[in-house]
Amino acid sequence: MTISPKENSQASDQTKGPSNFIRIIIAQDLEQNKNQGRVVTRFPPEPNGYLHIGHAKSICLNFGLAAENKGGICNLRFDDTNPAKEDAEYVESIKEDVRWLGFDWGTNIHFSSDYFEQLYEYALQLIKKGKAYVDSLSASEIRQYRGTLTEPGQNSPFRERSIADNLDLFEKMRQGLFADGTHVLRAKIDMAHPNLIMRDPTLYRIRKISHHRTDDKWCIYPMYDFTHCLSDAIEGITHSICTLEFENNRTLYDWVLDQLDVPCHPQQIEFARLNLSYTIMSKRKLKGLVEDGLVSGWDDPRLPTISGLRRRGYTPRAIRNFCERIGVAKKDSTVDVALLEFSIREDLNKIAPRVMGVLRPLKIIIDNYPEDKTEDLEFVNNPEDPLMGSRQVPFGKELYIEKDDFMENPPKKFFRLALGREVRLRYAYYITCNEVIKNPETKEIIELHCTYDPATKGGSSPDGRKVKGTLHWVAAAHAVTARVRLYDRLFIKHNPQKSEKGNDLISNINPDSLEILTGCKVEPSLARVKPGDRYQFERLGYFCVDNKETKDDKPVFNRTVALRDSWAKIEKARKQKKGVILKKKNKLR
Repeated sequence: MTISPKENSQASDQTKGPSNFIRIIIAQDLEQNKNQGRVVTRFPPEPNGYLHIGHAKSICLNFGLAAENKGGICNLRFDDTNPAKEDAEYVESIKEDVRWLGFDWGTNIHFSSDYFEQLYEYALQLIKKGKAYVDSLSASEIRQYRGTLTEPGQNSPFRERSIADNLDLFEKMRQGLFADGTHVLRAKIDMAHPNLIMRDPTLYRIRKISHHRTDDKWCIYPMYDFTHCLSDAIEGITHSICTLEFENNRTLYDWVLDQLDVPCHPQQIEFARLNLSYTIMSKRKLKGLVEDGLVSGWDDPRLPTISGLRRRGYTPRAIRNFCERIGVAKKDSTVDVALLEFSIREDLNKIAPRVMGVLRPLKIIIDNYPEDKTEDLEFVNNPEDPLMGSRQVPFGKELYIEKDDFMENPPKKFFRLALGREVRLRYAYYITCNEVIKNPETKEIIELHCTYDPATKGGSSPDGRKVKGTLHWVAAAHAVTARVRLYDRLFIKHNPQKSEKGNDLISNINPDSLEILTGCKVEPSLARVKPGDRYQFERLGYFCVDNKETKDDKPVFNRTVALRDSWAKIEKARKQKKGVILKKKNKLR
């Protein structure tokens, strides 16, 4: 199932959106005064990478549910129980991303590592109740003993250790007396349980690695499934909302809480995670792309990371509206990336000033324009917002237009500039091309010589004659030189993670996902820009000033999105062609 941009297209902005099953559950709980009328949610990322657009959906959902219910609270909690993969850099990046999206956790920020002592005490309680034991099997042996979906597991030979022995061994594990992998603490549940997760899951393992917050204080660390439910209970979470891959884990979530004397028993609710076409949503695989140098970093604008989207020019409002549009469901589906692009186009159309930029410059000289004359023409900054006013753009004898806007031998339906043809310059004059100057050796076009009609100032003719082509331009004498990066989708396949014979992730990377253009010419209003400024380059798309490489006098622009979804047209044509071929094959059968 793929959700298109046209479906559910009504925008929202942090208001209570359409009803979904989680909102219904919470409303019913409030009616019954369950949890004493409280709504406490949490966003619990693991600080082992940068957040991506899938996390944005969870952030909007958890913070949104808290915000729309009186007195609601959403905690930001870092589930930092695996020091081998976690880093303070990731913690800070997550904070920045959540703030940028428009959400504030206030004083409600927590770390699972804050609860390490309490978690250890809870583990001791399980051991004393005969509900946990120290196992000395190796990791591979534990896997062998676990069984399969069709065969029950076998009890570990260490399962019946006495409570005293288990307490002693567990204390020695904490003291660092054993090497990594020597022992683990396991829950004692049922090795024949139909849910493999319940077959004596591991609760603690030895890891002699420094932690980003606790340094070397601990050498045993609790597993995620043990930590998560207890952290929820300690914080008084009422609705523990997670994605569908944790549905099987809910049984263990409830089992742990049922065995212990905890402050409350939160309700785990699962929803479908975000899958996006032409994109990967695995933090592990995204990290691989970064570490292998296939992208420039976590904030590479081709990645679906929030920092990458921010650098590319996406707005927080566009992402929030996108997350509201796709909704909350119980069944996995794939959302068309075109819907995300539609959301940013819709937002930037309202807020981005219109400017003119020429990415691949071709000089034209207007022979009958006065040699030393320069005039300022008035341009509307944004037709969608009259309050943005207008600006003056200089016009002169020498201009730049796009190379693609001229052809010597144009085909039918090419309505731009050609020899002997008249076109309109945006907000300026009608011009006619009279001569083409080429490099005598390479035969490359160097410049065009044109004439203009002074009576057509403003882009219309007093005698009523019409032209079909309108070109954007930049005055050569006043042009600002810029570098522009044109980004496209990072992968060429609709589902780049789908495993096929002879197919891997790297082979699905789009070789044309980034094109860097130098010597681009932009209008003088862009001589001084600030990182993060967003513009619509007329006829070309929406662009953002890069927040890392832009210098005061050397702007660098990243293309956020094209004005139209050319990719969708290509895909539609490809599918139609494929459909025709299939029909022909079926007829032949």
